[in-house]
Amino acid sequence: MRDVSAADRPLEGKVALVAGATRGAGRAMAVELGAAGATVYATGRTTRERHSEVGRAETIEETAELVTAAGGTGIAVPTDHLEPEQVGALVERVDREQGRLDILVNDVWGGDHLLEFDTKVWDVDLAKGLRMLRLSLDTHAITSHFALPLLIRRPGGLVVEITDGTEEFNRTYRGNLFYDLAKYGPIRMARGLAEELKEYGGTAVSLTPGFLRSEAMLDHFGVTEATWRDAIAKDPHFAIAESPVFIGRAVARLAADPEKGRWNGASLSSGQLAREYGFTDADGSRPDCFRYFEEVVSGGGSEPVACYR
Repeated sequence: MRDVSAADRPLEGKVALVAGATRGAGRAMAVELGAAGATVYATGRTTRERHSEVGRAETIEETAELVTAAGGTGIAVPTDHLEPEQVGALVERVDREQGRLDILVNDVWGGDHLLEFDTKVWDVDLAKGLRMLRLSLDTHAITSHFALPLLIRRPGGLVVEITDGTEEFNRTYRGNLFYDLAKYGPIRMARGLAEELKEYGGTAVSLTPGFLRSEAMLDHFGVTEATWRDAIAKDPHFAIAESPVFIGRAVARLAADPEKGRWNGASLSSGQLAREYGFTDADGSRPDCFRYFEEVVSGGGSEPVACYR
């Protein structure tokens, strides 16, 4: 059996809370943090006994099991992050069981089924729009309110606000006012938290995947992770797609960086951190989605997608 060195497990002894770890990027981030040695609390609303409004089959228990299988310690805690009492109880449990919190990943979303793109604000279903804001903004703010007093007990804590699109990318209107606000909000949250954490030696960033091959996206195209390239015929831009493993590795490398404070307040992408830290996606490629969209899709460039992987 291969000896496991400290370099293989740079997060040994660290405790992470991944809020919204049921599937997709959240699950992958939890697993990669576990693979780096962390104890990971994986939260969400879908369990083996109860499903959320999203209506998918993935569960937080499965995520916790994957974390443990990867070499970490996975702990599933059913939590609705819109309910302050539940979030408070979650953080109290982390404190009671671990006495520390080193990494907080605010990944709660679950609002894709509410989207009505290219619809004026006066024509949007108001209840759906307001629900998107609550799922993306209230959940993150509530979680930070309860979790940060535990995180700042030790210098070096990290908060990662997960969103869709970098700050530069989100300067372009996203086609739905509520969605636009929902995805720009975490970027501003990271900026604000960066200021509040600075005196405690903490770091806050926002982070986005590129074109994510989540379970839902694969289902949308009628493909699997093994056959995802078949979807390129339906959407040529899917050729730049990345697996959730890519953003998972981005978070794990960032969390293990002793100089991560240099990113405080920054808007980051998985592709950007891959260039910085030298990791790849599960297939060995290094997709750079936002550079592709800037130079080819928006800029009219003619370089093949392979040049951006």
